[in-house]
Formats: sequence, C-alpha cells, structure tokens
Amino acid sequence: MSKIEARGLNVYYEKGTVHALKEVNLEIESNKITALIGPSGCGKTTFLRTLNRMNEVNDVMTKGKVFIDGVEIYNGGVDVIQLRKKVGMVFQQPNPFPMSIYDNVAYGPRVHGTQNKKLDTIVEESLKKAALWDEVHDRLDENALKFSGGQQQRLCISRALAVNPEIILFDEPCSALDPISTSKVEDLLRELKKDYTIVIVTHNMQQAARVSDFTAFFLLGEMIECGKTTQIFEKPKDKRTEDYVTGRFG
Repeated sequence: MSKIEARGLNVYYEKGTVHALKEVNLEIESNKITALIGPSGCGKTTFLRTLNRMNEVNDVMTKGKVFIDGVEIYNGGVDVIQLRKKVGMVFQQPNPFPMSIYDNVAYGPRVHGTQNKKLDTIVEESLKKAALWDEVHDRLDENALKFSGGQQQRLCISRALAVNPEIILFDEPCSALDPISTSKVEDLLRELKKDYTIVIVTHNMQQAARVSDFTAFFLLGEMIECGKTTQIFEKPKDKRTEDYVTGRFG
C-alpha cells in the first residue's frame, strides 16, 4: 500500500474562482523521494500543502480524497495537530525561530509535552540526523539567526525531525542556498529516505534527477505524468513532459 494517495483531488482558491488543482490522482511510496516538478504556478506547492492540510490557513476549498496510511486526512475526525506532527514540512526560505539552536529543535517536542530530561537526547539526535551536530554541538546556546543560510536550513530540517514525523515535505528547500549548501542538503535527503517518506517541490531539473526516485510533472493544475525519475527524464510518455524536461518551455 502506498504511504500517500490522492484521489480526484481538486483545490480552489479565491472563493472557488481559481481552480488550482484538477482531478489529481497520485500515489507516493514509503521511504522514497518523490519530486514534484513543473513551471511556476502549476500546482506543485498547492499539492504539497494538501498533504498536511496547510492550505487550510488560506481561503481554500478542497475536494477529493487524500489518504495517508489508508486514513482519509480530510475526514472530520482527523486531528490536524497530530497530522502535522506526522507530516513535517521544510519551507523555501530557512525560517529558524529567533532563539537558540537548542530551543529551535526542542520547540516542537516541548509543545507536544516532552519533559526536559528527554530533550537533550532529542536535540542531539535530530541535529545528527540533519548532519549539523558536528558544526554546532558546542554552540547550542547561540541564536540560530547568527548561522549561515545552509546551516539554518539544516536546522529547520532537524526541527522537523525532532517531533518524529513519518513524512517530510520540502518546498524548494535549496532555492535560497549556495551550491555547497545545496549539495549538503541533497546528501541529507538521500540519507533521510531510509527512515522517512520525502516529497520535494523543485524547479531544478538536475536536482530532481539527482535525488528523487519518482518524479511527478504538473502543468496548469494537472498532474500530467508520474513515474520513476529515470523514465520521466529519459523516456517520458507525454509530449508535454518531454518538452518541459528538455527545456523547451518552463
């Protein structure tokens, strides 16, 4: 069974006047990296935000079904707080809180009731998983805003990991980073998929080809084609996919 499945998913903005996603059907496998590609405004980020109901903070209408582990997450009985604990998210711009490295990582576990004696372990393990511990272990009390953009983004990843999610959503996580920091984040993604299911939005075709196992191509709110990344980039079935991945438009 797929970890995530969207069936007949439609999303509307502006009180129903803008049809942002149109009948999207997509299955996402466990412990794989699935890249969402397509030109700006095609629905990639909108789809990503349906997976932890982040769209609900806006004036958005959602129709269709989204299942995680077989549970329909738009069912009225789903606890959104627990859903977002299970489905973490890392945004385009690094957004650490204006507090210490330690308190950034400990924030989520504290909110969910973790006692202080366990926090040290959670902070250390989360920073290690985000390949950041060796760089900051002796600076945990320093304000996170002092660190480089790449370090801040890995801190945001460790903050997401600290609440023990099963799925991590990445919305253009490297777009604001330099090439060296981008490489570190890509290495981290490959390591994290051993324990997590990862969905990443990216405009960078080379990045999608490098890190993902599966790729889904979106265009004008439709999911045009999804398959193994090698197939999408080397033998796409749809002419529109071929035109996009070869740079003819987008």
